[in-house]
Amino acid sequence: MIEKALTSADVEFVTTLHGDEQVSFHVLLQPRGEQADRLLRAIDDIALGELDEAVREGKTPEGEEALSTGQRALEVSLTALRSSGSEAQGRLVEDHPLDALKAVVDEVGADEVIVLTDPHYVEEFFHRDWASRARHKVGVPVLKLFSHSKA
Repeated sequence: MIEKALTSADVEFVTTLHGDEQVSFHVLLQPRGEQADRLLRAIDDIALGELDEAVREGKTPEGEEALSTGQRALEVSLTALRSSGSEAQGRLVEDHPLDALKAVVDEVGADEVIVLTDPHYVEEFFHRDWASRARHKVGVPVLKLFSHSKA
């Protein structure tokens, strides 16, 4: 589960987690503009010392614009995973990301879930981030990773 396009460092990281074992990725992307309110994102930016980002939170795409941006991010991520030699398919999630995640885990018989996002300190502190909530919902191990760099 991701919130923005994977960087090359992210792709290398997730594709090497299991050594030479062949893995298949089922990527769910929920655009950032749809998942959390601006105040929480701004607090996260401030906690990371990224004051310029906090100011720009009001310009985060929402609605149709977020979906269009999200679709491009998903395509970039799937192409990068496939170029690394992995099988990859995915879809955009508009509502209820954890319900969609549970459905995919059940449908494909996933062995684990990887949640790869920027840090979200407020949600993490209160265990309301995707990974914390997914651990109680999906029935398989959940690995929480942070993006290596801005996409």
